[in-house]
Amino acid sequence: MKQLKDIRLSMLDLVAVREGGTVADALSIALRTARHAESLGFTRYWLAEHHNMSGIASSATAVLIGHIAGGTQRMRIGSGGIMLPNHAPLVVAEAFGTLAELYPGRIDLGLGRAPGTDPHTMRALRRDRVETEADFPRDVAELQQLLGPASPGQRLVANPGAGTNVPIWLLGSSLFSAQLAAERGLPYAFASHFAPRLLLQALNVYRTHFQPSATLAEPYAIVGVPLVAAPTDEEAEFLASSTYQRVLGIITGRRGQLPPPVKGFMQNLHPQEQAAIADFLAAAVIGGPDTVREGLQSLAQVTQADEFMIVSDLFDPDLRLRSMTLTAEAMATPASVAQPA
Repeated sequence: MKQLKDIRLSMLDLVAVREGGTVADALSIALRTARHAESLGFTRYWLAEHHNMSGIASSATAVLIGHIAGGTQRMRIGSGGIMLPNHAPLVVAEAFGTLAELYPGRIDLGLGRAPGTDPHTMRALRRDRVETEADFPRDVAELQQLLGPASPGQRLVANPGAGTNVPIWLLGSSLFSAQLAAERGLPYAFASHFAPRLLLQALNVYRTHFQPSATLAEPYAIVGVPLVAAPTDEEAEFLASSTYQRVLGIITGRRGQLPPPVKGFMQNLHPQEQAAIADFLAAAVIGGPDTVREGLQSLAQVTQADEFMIVSDLFDPDLRLRSMTLTAEAMATPASVAQPA
């Protein structure tokens, strides 16, 4: 059984704009949060690309990665992820090649194949783009070539970019990217922080079909974990109501800014709404220190993850920092978990 001390801890930040706050506030909170993550020994801090959403301030993901990397010292900073259908591979290679030159050995390039937005905005990002299933593997291969050493006579060279070998991660919530990551010998991150249903199946596909590469000798998997830690289970559940409200907004198509917590929020919902939120957050760990420790150990046992990447949507930035501290402490002191019958 894998122990928590053997699993790395990282964070994905959607850079939430809070109700009553501004984009500038959200960007300032993100840097402060990243610095706290680094002080706790987190391995990496990733930022997600989303567009046309009033509650998320990370749309210019590469720009924000540079800001966070410039404000930290050691931790890896990257994308979780760049939505490749929105961009030409050359533009991505040049942006991340520039970041790699500015912050050597600290930049990750996580790639997703969803647009990360609505159809109208997707057309605005790449107006003449008609996406096919073959495009994502082809674009990934092009990025690998552009970020690798330039070959003699190569006509298209990313500068900056060529020779930086920025690590490429494939992200997904289905089996497609798991299979592709396995075939290419790339590290893989499953988006169980919002779509946990195929988590175990995707990890099995990835590990079963993995082909060693110059990049990676054996499979390496990150598992996304929605997480809220507090001194007590009761307080954690109260704070998590901000997450519940955000998820309900996603489910119902009424996205907005991150709201403050509401006492008894879940209990006042229709049972179907409660079930939809529970399904969305099936991989979540919410509670006091013992509950968090036991929840993470159970998740480690089931997934055999190499790394947990937490997503923590707390309204109060100070309480999010506290949640991160409690999580790091829980990871350092594993609990025993009863074996399944």
